[in-house]
Amino acid sequence: MKILLIDDHALFRDGVALLLAELPVQPTVLEAGECASGCELLNAHPDIGLILLDLELPGIDGVAGLQRIRHEHPDIPVIVVSAHESVSNVTAVMDAGAMGFIPKSSTTQVMLAALNLVLAGGVYLPPLVLATVADTAPVAATAQSIGLSARQAMVLEHLLRGNSNKEICRELDLSPSTVKNHVSAVFRALNVSSRTQALVAAARLGIRFPGDDPAME
Repeated sequence: MKILLIDDHALFRDGVALLLAELPVQPTVLEAGECASGCELLNAHPDIGLILLDLELPGIDGVAGLQRIRHEHPDIPVIVVSAHESVSNVTAVMDAGAMGFIPKSSTTQVMLAALNLVLAGGVYLPPLVLATVADTAPVAATAQSIGLSARQAMVLEHLLRGNSNKEICRELDLSPSTVKNHVSAVFRALNVSSRTQALVAAARLGIRFPGDDPAME
């Protein structure tokens, strides 16, 4: 598997490359110091399976660079790795289509867990960011209160755990087409278009599930 690392600090790239060698997929790591050369590598290597992208790159705004990559290569998951982990930055990154946001302050264990999660088809957000967003929710909602059926609520719960569609099929004993339809219904109910956006929307609403409410136990 090929992983593309786009960051303008060579020392950081060297450190991340060593970290990536610990992944079970045994990746080949390609490196670029700015967005334009990163896009050249993407065109030259259509088999790249994951992109790690810094937000502060020379010549282009970080979110604009992410949008360009997502537009030109929509099937390749992108994880943003940045020192700027404010809620507004994370939200902007997710709105632009990233599949994860890893703060540069994260430990090796956290980074590896986040990478494995995204490689498995999930999404990753910093726990502190999710907690902060959830704290801003004015009223906690339930899956039913936003119009989801019981089965769709179960699918949403699995999405929030970072499960891939394949894993949801296995866990709920559903066909791929049924899971895809339920995921689409969840996205419509939350007014989002991606898993990362669904994570933030659910956190903002403070969505609860029956097991989370002592009154329903």
